[in-house]
Amino acid sequence: MERKQVVAGIDIGGTNTVFGIVDRDGHILAEDKLKTTDYAKPEVFVAALYEKIIKVMPAIGNNVEIIGFGIGAPMGNINKGTIEHPANLPWKGIIPLAEIFKKHTNLPVLVTNDANTAAVGEMIYGGAKGMKNFVVITLGTGLGSGFVVDGKLVYGHDGFAGEIGHTAIGPPGASNRDCGCGKKGCLETYVSATGIKRTMLKILADSIEPSELRKYSTEELDSKMIHDAAKNRDALAIRAFEHTGKILGFKLADVVAHTNPEAIFLFGGLALAKDMIFKPTKESLEQNLLSIYKGKVKLLQSELNTRNAAVLGASSLIWSDKKL
Repeated sequence: MERKQVVAGIDIGGTNTVFGIVDRDGHILAEDKLKTTDYAKPEVFVAALYEKIIKVMPAIGNNVEIIGFGIGAPMGNINKGTIEHPANLPWKGIIPLAEIFKKHTNLPVLVTNDANTAAVGEMIYGGAKGMKNFVVITLGTGLGSGFVVDGKLVYGHDGFAGEIGHTAIGPPGASNRDCGCGKKGCLETYVSATGIKRTMLKILADSIEPSELRKYSTEELDSKMIHDAAKNRDALAIRAFEHTGKILGFKLADVVAHTNPEAIFLFGGLALAKDMIFKPTKESLEQNLLSIYKGKVKLLQSELNTRNAAVLGASSLIWSDKKL
């Protein structure tokens, strides 16, 4: 009997790394995760990750064969198989991830930007089916973006096209927030799970209004608490979402001018806040669009399970490479 071919799709995040064993139809047959932040060295991380992948295989059965490893990671470079100067990972500099993986396997290992994998997943399995021009914005620990133009994922000259999370929200100034990438005022320092926390802390510091969030320490506060408070009609939490959406919409107007997409998909934890983030973002987007674009761009929530989308997209790197 012919063995069933599967791919390991891996999503390396700033906090957690999740992976799944995926078949050609996008079914995740097994999955697991580990904490990215537990590993100070990428070599140790890869060894632990590979071991976990091998350990889940028996649960699928004996009649399966892994044909490759597709990996999405912040600042992943499809051309070199590297992660280069990631702002939200515990490792710095240029990490030769595919090369490190090759110490454990002779199978193909492909690495790209985590937001690019989410875009591929949206195109193959989600709301972007049939679309030729769209953008996926990932709102997690940081902010990532994947651009599809004329049906093709845009990588650019050396694999780093579309890093709008590290474009500035305004002109240089002392008030701009420091970013892990070394710059100031990057979009992701305002629009991300960590960004909205920074906004919330500033709102709390600048106001004397009551808020259920005042009971939490700086270390305890996180984006889910802000989301829950906003759902409970906490005025300051709602203000944090409105401020975040206003900035995101402002920047997305630039994205529309650059690529003229049919739709922009929001993906990740912050997108689960639905109208709390979508309404102010849409309003700000429309206010800042050039007139020829007004009313034409759909702002949509990803149709993929937040937990699985990047894993599916990462796995599709191998299927695409094999032209299966």
